Amino acid sequence: MPAYITSIGIAVPENCIDQSTIAEFMIRASQLDSSEARKLRVLYRSTKIQKRYSVLNDYGKTEDFEFYANTPDLEPFPTVSQRMLAYRKHALPLALKAVDSALEIRRSKSANAHSSTDFTHLITVSCTGLYAPGLDIELVEALQLSRQVQRTSINFMGCYGAFNGLKVADHIVQADPTAKVLLVCIELCTLHFQKKPDENYLLSNALFADGASAVLIEGQPQGLSLSMQSFHCDLLFEGRNDMAWHVGDFGFEMVLSSYIPRLVKGGLGELMTQLQQNTSLPTFDFYAIHPGGRAILEAAETQLGLTSGDNRYAYDILREYGNMSSCTVLFVLQRLLQERTQEDIGKHIFSCAFGPGLTLETGIFRVV
Repeated sequence: MPAYITSIGIAVPENCIDQSTIAEFMIRASQLDSSEARKLRVLYRSTKIQKRYSVLNDYGKTEDFEFYANTPDLEPFPTVSQRMLAYRKHALPLALKAVDSALEIRRSKSANAHSSTDFTHLITVSCTGLYAPGLDIELVEALQLSRQVQRTSINFMGCYGAFNGLKVADHIVQADPTAKVLLVCIELCTLHFQKKPDENYLLSNALFADGASAVLIEGQPQGLSLSMQSFHCDLLFEGRNDMAWHVGDFGFEMVLSSYIPRLVKGGLGELMTQLQQNTSLPTFDFYAIHPGGRAILEAAETQLGLTSGDNRYAYDILREYGNMSSCTVLFVLQRLLQERTQEDIGKHIFSCAFGPGLTLETGIFRVV
């Protein structure tokens, strides 16, 4: 008996900032010379991102900063403690916004929709902030869930974290088809801006943004839903130094090398070969690839034999939101599910995401 994704809600902060405006902020903050500034502008244009969202409005300003210091070099730079205080301030409201969106979509499908109190399980996913008592407990209180709701927190797994949340929910519902699971992914990546003139930081600063997603998982489909068919993962140890996420003195530091697309391309090819040998793969009608960046999407297309049209949902989310770490692939799945009709029932979706390790996570879903 499979588990079903019956609703996906998404949310972003109020501060919507053009990619070109963010580039100018980074140029000033990093105090780049004219040659370096020109290269950075080219990098930002090459991402194909038009805008990003942040819980901080400083990235759209040239003065009167609220989070960063009002000095030319932003010194003293915010500490981990200051960034975690900001995470705690902004995470819950954004997560609740995503949950409200998911509940509203679910209510539109059925009169037997969830109230905000009847979830049996709560799963939270984040790699951009930690505190205890944590977001899970705050959600229980804010949503007035049962104090006996079973909670699981998945932390610091990076962009593929949503798949781990979906897998946990799948096991829960398969064990108890009456279970009602709420999965919440919340990432405030922009709290961790690093101004060192290092290629890793310049690239990550050009890609990451803030967002949240909420998923309802149940034992029966409700309206057009996604049946979770199977999950598969692999580890490419040779890429452990090419994508990493460390806690530094002044925020979390992302290692993101230009070698990643090549690793993803090879790893996906090997993983698909293994799947074809060990399982009976369906024909895939749609694709939901994590938009980690333009080069990663192009590498996945080459390996999977896709066109940019096949991959359009990922490009749309990358263009409109940037990379929001774990919740991004759920934005892609939400957009894809939103456009499905009765004619799509029975069709299959292949989805994947990548993260530190180097980890490859894949999921196969069916429209029901």
